[in-house]
Amino acid sequence: MSKLLAQIKGHGSKQMGRIRVLDAADFADETAEGNEFFEALQGETRALREEEVVRGVVVEIRGKDVIVDIGYKGSGTVNLEEFNNPDGTNTLAVGDVVEVLVEHLEDANGNVRLSRDRAEKMKIWDEVEKAFKANLTVHGTVLEKVKGGLAVDIGIRAFLPGSQVDVKPVRNLDPFIGKSFDMKVIKVNRRRGNIVLSRKLFLETINASLKEETLAGLEEGKLVEGTVKNITEYGAFVDLGGVDGLLHITDMSWGRLSHPGEMFQVGDKVEVAVLKYDKDTERVSLGYKQKFPDPWLSAEERFPVNQLVKGKVVSITDYGAFVELEPGVEGLVHVSEMSWTKKVKSAKGMVNLGDQVEAQILAVDTENRRISLGMKQITPNPWMAIAEKYIVGTTVSGTVRNITEFGAFIELEDGIDGLIHVSDFSWTKKIKHPSEITKKGDVITAKVLALDPLAQRMSLGVKQMEPNVWEMFFQNHNVGTTVTGKIARLTDFGAFVDLGDGIEGLVHVSEISRNRVDDITKEFQPGQELTMKIVKLDPVERRIGLSVKQLLQDQDRGDIEATKAAQPGFKKATLADAFAQAKREE
Repeated sequence: MSKLLAQIKGHGSKQMGRIRVLDAADFADETAEGNEFFEALQGETRALREEEVVRGVVVEIRGKDVIVDIGYKGSGTVNLEEFNNPDGTNTLAVGDVVEVLVEHLEDANGNVRLSRDRAEKMKIWDEVEKAFKANLTVHGTVLEKVKGGLAVDIGIRAFLPGSQVDVKPVRNLDPFIGKSFDMKVIKVNRRRGNIVLSRKLFLETINASLKEETLAGLEEGKLVEGTVKNITEYGAFVDLGGVDGLLHITDMSWGRLSHPGEMFQVGDKVEVAVLKYDKDTERVSLGYKQKFPDPWLSAEERFPVNQLVKGKVVSITDYGAFVELEPGVEGLVHVSEMSWTKKVKSAKGMVNLGDQVEAQILAVDTENRRISLGMKQITPNPWMAIAEKYIVGTTVSGTVRNITEFGAFIELEDGIDGLIHVSDFSWTKKIKHPSEITKKGDVITAKVLALDPLAQRMSLGVKQMEPNVWEMFFQNHNVGTTVTGKIARLTDFGAFVDLGDGIEGLVHVSEISRNRVDDITKEFQPGQELTMKIVKLDPVERRIGLSVKQLLQDQDRGDIEATKAAQPGFKKATLADAFAQAKREE
């Protein structure tokens, strides 16, 4: 056989869909070598066999039939549609060299019936069996879902079980339809026309090779490239090449991140830093933010105390609002720093997510990554003006805004309150709760007792509007003074006597009579008037001790002295006599 014939038998093919067609024009059919090829075909004398694949030359295209000279002193016909490309076009031309299968040596018309499709399929079966035996890879396109898996076109129809689609279980096979993959052949039965494929086995083989190579190159601190494989609430798994590394959400950004999906999507190519690699467990921890400088390292320089800044509200809690000053740096505006005058209980009513706010830097703690901000500092402190307006001793009027156990808050003007402590309502009444004296909405006149503009506190007093009856009493009375009052209430240990103006003194049970009193309630009654002698005064504790007994004893001694003085020869003792008598007694 000539050199040209040898070239044809070993020549590569051009692709027409999945049909390999040898173009005779490539071999200069007008030359002597081309003539030698045709002569070689005509000179074949071996007998043809059915189901045999042979090579021939297109000699004529007649309607829907293609006449192919297959040598052996004969020719056959092939349906023209078998030479169609996948898109339906046809570029077959006279002189093209093709491979066909002999279906019938002689049909009803005495012609040899050939098949281009079956020849191709037989070749594919050969290739599939070869791939199965040699553990080679085949390439195919998923056609549709079938029971238990997917139908795949590898030149002939094959089956890809659902369990073999991926290395991980796949619940939804729809995304694979129309996709092309490399796969391994795990079962072949030509007689039954059964081919079973595995993409999982192919991936595992590839991953095993990649894994070994990837692990060999991993080291902490190294930058590596990977593909985002999966995203969870706590992070993203990145395929580094047969090895998955975890990129935790806290290592994605120096700034606030609610979900990894805000930064990455499955399939994204990403460069990450290896933070930790455990060779024993093959666990890899990755970081993305570590590729960039930590913004907190220079935060104190960029955000000095008292500087005015602007930022976006990124989180709101009851105790304050977090404001992003720049990616990775946030500051907290505590509720106490939101308004000079409003009593803010929750930040939720003061700002909204996404608001742009202006604030002042109050403190920076780079070690704990904290910045304290103040919004109220942007405007003048009204309490500084209040200090000039409400001088201590000034009389003011306001409305009771709130009542607590310890006092009542009086609103003097919008946002400015003063506190009347429960002890500052009356000089003499024992008030347990302010509600005994006032209620919300009442208008009260009081006196300014103290004012602290920095702490935003003002103390008011109602009783100070009148003279201090206790001071007046202690100024006008001394121990030994005789007073008269009515019993206000009785106790086991004595009687409290009303001395007027709400002032009470105590007559102990041992001092209420010259005689022993076993049951005070049987001998005395509330409202009963008593005349007593003051035996104790305590201005600090505001206590007054009274005694009926001592008054009576004093009166008795006075009567005796008066009787002695009336007798003849009575000499009134002098101070000198008293000293002389004391000396004699010694």
